[in-house]
Amino acid sequence: MHPQRTALHNELHARPSLYFDAPAHVFHLAFIGGQQPCNALLQRCRLDAVDTDAVQGITQFDGCPFKWERHSEFFTLTLVQPSASADPQWSGLPPALADAIEPYREQLINAMQLVVREEPGLDFASYGFKDPSGSSVGGGDAVVWSDFRLDDEGVNRLLFVNRRLNAYRLGRMVRRLLELETYRMMASLALSTAKDLSPQLDGFDRTLVHLSQRNAGASGVQAKVLLEDIVELSRQVVASTVKSRHRFSATQAYAQLVFERLTELREGNVEDYQRLGVFIERRFKPTVRYCAATEQRLDHLAKGVANLGDLLQARVQVDMEEQNAEILRSLAARAESQIKIQRAVEGLSIIAITYYLLSLFKLLYAGLDTLGAHIAPRDALLGLAPVVGLMLGVILLRIRKAKQH
Repeated sequence: MHPQRTALHNELHARPSLYFDAPAHVFHLAFIGGQQPCNALLQRCRLDAVDTDAVQGITQFDGCPFKWERHSEFFTLTLVQPSASADPQWSGLPPALADAIEPYREQLINAMQLVVREEPGLDFASYGFKDPSGSSVGGGDAVVWSDFRLDDEGVNRLLFVNRRLNAYRLGRMVRRLLELETYRMMASLALSTAKDLSPQLDGFDRTLVHLSQRNAGASGVQAKVLLEDIVELSRQVVASTVKSRHRFSATQAYAQLVFERLTELREGNVEDYQRLGVFIERRFKPTVRYCAATEQRLDHLAKGVANLGDLLQARVQVDMEEQNAEILRSLAARAESQIKIQRAVEGLSIIAITYYLLSLFKLLYAGLDTLGAHIAPRDALLGLAPVVGLMLGVILLRIRKAKQH
C-alpha cells in the first residue's frame, strides 16, 4: 500500500463540523499565523489530548464543544456554548477563552458571535440590528440576520433563527457562515497591498512612457544608458510582483471559496430585506476586482518593459548590422584597391625582371665575345629568347601559386 494512502484518504474527513442543537452561542475566532503560534495558543487553552501535528481537532473547553483548525496561513477556534432562551441576546467571549487569546489579539483577523435561536417566541427587535440584511437559508429551513457592524470588541454578530434544521444540518450551515466571513477577511488582506502598490504603479507607468519616448528618438550613443534605465525599471517591477504575487493569488483563492459558500447557503428573500449574499457581493466584489486589476497592471507593466527592452535591442542590432555592412563595404573597396596595386606591382616586377635578365645575357654575350667566341648578334638573340621566355614563365607560375596559397 502506498505510504500516503491513509493520509490522503483521511483528507475527506479533515474538516468536520460541530453538531449541536439550538439555542446556543457560537464564538468563532481566526488568527494569522502558522503551526507554532497555533500550538502555543492551544497550550494556553489547556486542552486535553491535543495532537499538535494534526490539522484540526474537536475537544471540550470549559465543558463546551470546542474545535480548532489549522490552515496554511491562519488558524481558527470555534466554541459552542449551549444556552437557554432566557439568556441575554448577546454575550461576551467566555472569560477563560478571552484570557487564553489575550496575547494573540494582534493576530486576530476575524471574530464572530453567532446566536442560534428557535423561531417561536423570538423577539427580533431586541437584538439591536441597524439596517439589517436577512436571508432564508437551507431552502427556507432557517433565517440568518446581521447588520455586519462590529461591536466595541470588534466582533461581528449574526442571528441564526432555526426553523426545521436538525443538529447535523445546523452544524454544517453554521460552519458555512463562519467560513464565509473568515475567508472574506483573508481575501481582503490584499486590499492594503493593492493600495500601497497604486502610487508605485503610477510612477512605473510614467517612467515607462518616458523611456518609450526616449527610445523613439534614441541614437546609438544613448542606447547603452537607455538600456540600463530599462533594466532598472524591470528590476523594480519584478520586485513588486514577487512581493505581492502570493497575496494576490491567495485573494483569488479565498474569494472563490466565499462565493462557493454563498451558493451553498441556498439563499432566499425575507420580506423586503436585502439578502446577506447580495450585501456581501456588492461590497466584496469591488475589493476582489481592485486586487485583480492591480495584479494585471503589474503583469502588463512587466510585459511593457520587456517589449521596450526587446525593441531597443532590435534597434541596436539593426544599427550594428548597418555598421557592419558599411565596414564590409569599406573592406571590399580596400581589398579591390590592394588587388589593383598588386597587379600593377606584378607587371612592374615582370618588366624589371625581364630587363635584368636581358642585361645579364648581354653581359654574358659580351664576355663570350671577349673570350673569342664570336657569335652573331642575331644568332645570340635567337638562342637566348627561349631561355628568357622560359624563365619568365617559371617566375609567373610561382607568383600565381603564391597568390593561390
